[in-house]
Formats: sequence, structure tokens, C-alpha cells
Amino acid sequence: MTSLTLALYQPDIPQNAGAMLRTCACLGVSAAIIGPAGFPTSDRDFRRAGMDYLDHVTIDRHSSFTAFQAWRAASGQAAESRRLLLLSTRASASYLDCDYRQGDILLVGRESAGAPEEVHAAADLTLRIPMCGGMRSLNVAVAAAIVMSEALRQLRAR
Repeated sequence: MTSLTLALYQPDIPQNAGAMLRTCACLGVSAAIIGPAGFPTSDRDFRRAGMDYLDHVTIDRHSSFTAFQAWRAASGQAAESRRLLLLSTRASASYLDCDYRQGDILLVGRESAGAPEEVHAAADLTLRIPMCGGMRSLNVAVAAAIVMSEALRQLRAR
């Protein structure tokens, strides 16, 4: 287990959220859901996508980005907030060039709209996954899994 967290900003597709939380359970990563979500988190599609794995992941739920930010500040150590690493197609830095740290929070935006400016402004780092020319984006669950895997590879190598 690591102290890595995957945060979902206002997820709007239950199947993607369920898949990301299932991945968190399998990889030993905790999760945070920043509301409002575009579906009830008790929704049967959400539970079906996450299957029984949702019972094996720690999920912190936050009613708003402001509430999430307060939690992030309080959950840090030595009066320091945990780093917020936003995955975004707008970023210039590659996720491969990041030096991941224990306590990092990887944040993905809404499937339909990404993350708003206030979230971009709050991020300590904004990272992208390099893709072939002409490609817009990966599925958010796939992108989250790619970056979580690299972060875990680095953290476990230390």
C-alpha cells in the first residue's frame, strides 16, 4: 500500500468512475470523489462497474472542490498540503518526467469537460500523457491507470 490517492473531479460517467475505483482497489491506491458527481454513487451502473472491488478501496467523498482542498491541507504532514497533480490534455509536462512522492494526489477531471480553471490554478503540477499527433485524449480511466502505474513504479523502486 502507498499513500497515493486518485481523485475524481465531478465524475459524470458511472462506468468510468467504477473502473477507476476498481483499479485503485487492485493497486492499493486510495480514492477521493469530488462532488457533485453526475450520478448517485449508489447507482447500480456505478456499483456494477466497480463490482465487489468498491468494498476494498478507501474512498473519501467531498461535496465540493473547496471541501476537497480543506481535506487535502489537513491530510498533509508537517503543516504542508499534499501535492495535487492534475492530469490534463492542456499540460506541457509529461507524466513520465514527474518525480512522484508519497502522499501525492493524482486528479482527473470530468469526462465531458475536464477540470475548470480553479482546479488548474490549485494544482501543484499539471501533467499530460504524450500521444500520437491528431489524437485528442484517452479514456479517463485508462489515463488514470497509466499515470498511477508510473507513480507506483517510482514509489516502489525507492
